[in-house]
Amino acid sequence: MTNEPGAPAPSPAPSAPNAPHGGPASVVPVLAEVVRSGFVEGHHRGSLVLLAADGSVEFTLGDPDVPVFPRSSNKPMQAAAVLRAGLDLSGERLALAAASHSGEDFHLDLVRTMLTEQGLTEADLGTPPDLPVDKEEARRYLAAGREPSKIAMNCSGKHTAMLGACRHNGWPTASYLDPEHPLQKLVRTVIEETSGEPVTAVGTDGCGAPLMAISLTGLARAFRHFVLAEPGTPERRVADAMRAHPEYVAGTRRADTWLMAGLPGTLSKTGAEAVQAVALEDGRALALKIDDGNARAVGPVMARALELLGVKADVVERIAKSPVLGGGAEVGGVRATF
Repeated sequence: MTNEPGAPAPSPAPSAPNAPHGGPASVVPVLAEVVRSGFVEGHHRGSLVLLAADGSVEFTLGDPDVPVFPRSSNKPMQAAAVLRAGLDLSGERLALAAASHSGEDFHLDLVRTMLTEQGLTEADLGTPPDLPVDKEEARRYLAAGREPSKIAMNCSGKHTAMLGACRHNGWPTASYLDPEHPLQKLVRTVIEETSGEPVTAVGTDGCGAPLMAISLTGLARAFRHFVLAEPGTPERRVADAMRAHPEYVAGTRRADTWLMAGLPGTLSKTGAEAVQAVALEDGRALALKIDDGNARAVGPVMARALELLGVKADVVERIAKSPVLGGGAEVGGVRATF
């Protein structure tokens, strides 16, 4: 069941605004609509790709072959590069190396432990000072009188692992975020090998790390590669750690954690600007991006994509919920349109 790239998703909207970058609205289809009190008040456009278990493209919306910045959906590849560099991580530590953690106490405690184990301190981290990404954790963090910190930033586990790999190899740590650093060159190699395509652009992620662009199709193929890799390989070790310890990948109130805990064998990782990648144990996979970057549409779109892949589970219904509030009560929601 394949839609040609660029085919618009069905939508009851009488008209649609222009697509991003000034292109025709029909180029970027509506993936989700916002419903308030029974009235459709907005739309979210984007692209999506579904892969069958054999790796073939089964379904597309929009243009999933256009390069995007996967943001934190690249973290499994970054963690695999750390393992290829020789750093010995496993279990919760390896899951945290691939995490966008919520800043819960168990996340921050393990980051501190990993820094100590690697002979590092918080000052070595290249992350910008930040609050926990989870709103409830940020409220508790501030209520405890704490200030934004490098450890609280959601990428601190990844950065700790990167620094540990540099220490292990005798590579410079002060420049570990330079795209030409040996570690970042290794990250690029992993991304290109697992996605099956070249990196087309390099930018700077919100955490300061190099950010490497690939297509959504390439991203889905990379996640498929991770779940199907031979046991003991760096890619499979990352996938196994993330799936065994999903609470360290995200947090107790996060969809990645819910999905990996509720659907055993699934690998899931979100990225900023509304990117999401998922691979099922048998190699079925998906990747999506909401063009306006609004994360409220990710859950409903991801849930619908999983349904099209044949997944039926309570957790899919859970992640599909994205309520719209009015006066503090639920008066509508965001729902997929395909």
